Amino acid sequence: MRKLLLCTVGLSCVLPGVSHAADQDAVAGVGLKDIIVTAQRREESLQRAAVPVNVISGADLVAAGASNATLLNAQVPALTVEPSSTGNLIFMRGVGNFTVVPTSDPAIAFNYDGVYVGRPTSTTGSFFDLARVEVLKGPQGTLYGRNATGGALNVIPERPRPGENSGYGTISYGNYNALNIEGAVNLAMGEHGAARLSGTLTRRDGYLSDGTSDDRTEGLRFQMMGRLTDALTVRIGADYAHNGGYGYSVSYTGKFTLNPATGAYAFAPANIPLSEGLYSPASQAFRQGVYVGVSGRLLNALTPMPYQNNDFYGTNAEITWTTGIGTVTFIPAWRYSHLDYLSDAAAFFAKQRETDEQYSGELRLNGNRLGMFDYVLGAYYYHERENYHQVIDIMAQESWADQGITTQSWAPFARLTAHVSDRLRLVGGLRYTHDQKSFNSTSISGTIVCAATVGGVPTCPNAPLLPVLDSPAQLPFPFPAAGVLPIAGTGAIVSRSDATFNSQLTNQRVTWRAAVEYDLAPRSLAYASVETGYRSGGFSASVGHETYQPEYITAYTIGVKNRLLDNRLQLNLEGFWWDYVNQQVNHVGLDSTGRTSNFTDNIGASRIYGVEGDIKALVAPHTLLSADVQYLHAQNRSFVYTTGASSPPLVGCPYTLSGAVYVINCSNYPANNAPRWTVNLAAQQTIPLGDYNLVLGVDTQYKSSHYINFYYISQGGGLVGGAWQSNAQIAFGPANSRWTFAIYMRNMENNRIPVFMSPAPLLSTTVVGTTPPRTYGARFSVKF
Repeated sequence: MRKLLLCTVGLSCVLPGVSHAADQDAVAGVGLKDIIVTAQRREESLQRAAVPVNVISGADLVAAGASNATLLNAQVPALTVEPSSTGNLIFMRGVGNFTVVPTSDPAIAFNYDGVYVGRPTSTTGSFFDLARVEVLKGPQGTLYGRNATGGALNVIPERPRPGENSGYGTISYGNYNALNIEGAVNLAMGEHGAARLSGTLTRRDGYLSDGTSDDRTEGLRFQMMGRLTDALTVRIGADYAHNGGYGYSVSYTGKFTLNPATGAYAFAPANIPLSEGLYSPASQAFRQGVYVGVSGRLLNALTPMPYQNNDFYGTNAEITWTTGIGTVTFIPAWRYSHLDYLSDAAAFFAKQRETDEQYSGELRLNGNRLGMFDYVLGAYYYHERENYHQVIDIMAQESWADQGITTQSWAPFARLTAHVSDRLRLVGGLRYTHDQKSFNSTSISGTIVCAATVGGVPTCPNAPLLPVLDSPAQLPFPFPAAGVLPIAGTGAIVSRSDATFNSQLTNQRVTWRAAVEYDLAPRSLAYASVETGYRSGGFSASVGHETYQPEYITAYTIGVKNRLLDNRLQLNLEGFWWDYVNQQVNHVGLDSTGRTSNFTDNIGASRIYGVEGDIKALVAPHTLLSADVQYLHAQNRSFVYTTGASSPPLVGCPYTLSGAVYVINCSNYPANNAPRWTVNLAAQQTIPLGDYNLVLGVDTQYKSSHYINFYYISQGGGLVGGAWQSNAQIAFGPANSRWTFAIYMRNMENNRIPVFMSPAPLLSTTVVGTTPPRTYGARFSVKF
């Protein structure tokens, strides 16, 4: 766990309303403190949890300005969250999703308040009034919600506090007119019950000069909890969040041009600052100089502006009943999202109206000491229905699709812990998962093709380009019922292609875990495990790629967790080895009909291994130093896929022409979002000033060079060089933490580091999205 800025020493966790339980082994009031986690579906100290997990407290999240998942990047070396205007692409040690399309399940599970959230587009709006975020590394195949091969993010809100009237509020303001307000009120309902109302509001101008990459988010959460009897406790909750504004966006880095004689691409940089966005005058001028070969003309200026108008709702409950054989926990949940957005993606448009509705239920029995055994027995059920109308506009080509997906999954699971001795424990876990899915889709695709040539080059300067429209019936020129039609006076034709899909699939798998835990000393734990993971197969609305199969992982972990020197020094070390087979990767390519489409393939296998070390030292009563270092070797053992052969593919890997397709081989390349070295360093100094404390904090992170694009293109921002990003904060307040005033600066170097890169299909322009620029401001917090 990486503690950031305000926690652990001096002011302790000064954010009002956030509490942290001390490590059961900690010396009262002295030394490092820990927090209680539920990473293994039971409450235990982080230092006693024999699994690879990082934890970020709610106070640390506020101090870091983490109002969404993307700012977790700077706190967990194993984690990379790529923002997009439609959700988050989450990677763990090079494993993750290249897309947020509804037809693909995430490799990294996102769990909110113990409830699995199926859509990456629904992972925003929950980062307020949190107790902590747990980042689990490796497969989640026996205890958690739906299966995930790469890991899980557990976002855990603060619970109501029975018998207590309290609350807190925090407000911050900084450059880019960044306003963030967060707070909660806890009201007692007798001695054994409470209600808690919490909310957040974020308003920020765009990080890009064209106004995009802004933030317009608000959220509300209400919970009630009561101990109805000595054995029965019930907690219910409801939440709502809204995303508005333009959303996250990108900037041009250049364009690739194909030399037909050699089949090679030449890259011409755009020479536009990454702070511009796509809609600045310089960017629009660059765009209007881009030639679209298939349509034989230059591009228009990009229009309209993107937008997002997304709403997210949820209700859930947690019912716990203590019995003679253990604690029974039941978690029913419902979640619903309504998405309405226009994304400028990779300098082309994606417009979507989508509804997602999911129901889930988890029933679990945690039993302690049946003889020498502890046990967890449970069952999980999940049902999801997605319906959406999607428009993809690449200007020379546009597609309109109406699609629906139904997923039904159920899984019994069990875990048994044998206490062989006071110091030695053996653990075994088993889960059977049964997934059923159905998919239906009807789509129409139109392409503007130039039929006139000048000197062998398609030349149709008067040919139209396709604007963003909800259906082809709105086009300003005739659209064929089938085949092609000429567009009068332009030398171009418009072609139509229709596709219908109606597919079902069933996947099932047994996953397991075996582990050994040994207490080397009262505050030293050693553990080793081997476990398997599985991610269900799915569908693509792409001819020749209609379905794909599950992917599998076998993961080996060995680790030690130590507290030394009277609890003033923490030394944790984790070694890992992951083997993937049948790995799923989503990408854009040409299907067997020649249409540009987005589809998922099982393209091969990868091997990932490395070591992560976490050091935390209380070198003086008021001085804390910490370091978290990861070495990662993530390599594609096999990474082979095909795409249509209308033109040579724009990739950085070798390829060969085989009949009607190109075979692309990226085997032995490093995995994406997998820097060889990640280094987190932090220091905190508390200066007592009578009844007040002054806390100085600084932290920095280094990531070595790594690829951030599926195509392994090194130019245009696809290969990111090693870079540092550093943050600092000064906080002042009374020792009782009733209020705190802080000033902060984040990304002091002002490095806009690329985190997302993609070439646009057909257009061959390249864009990148980056980390936020330098930000600074002030924050005031109070509790009552």
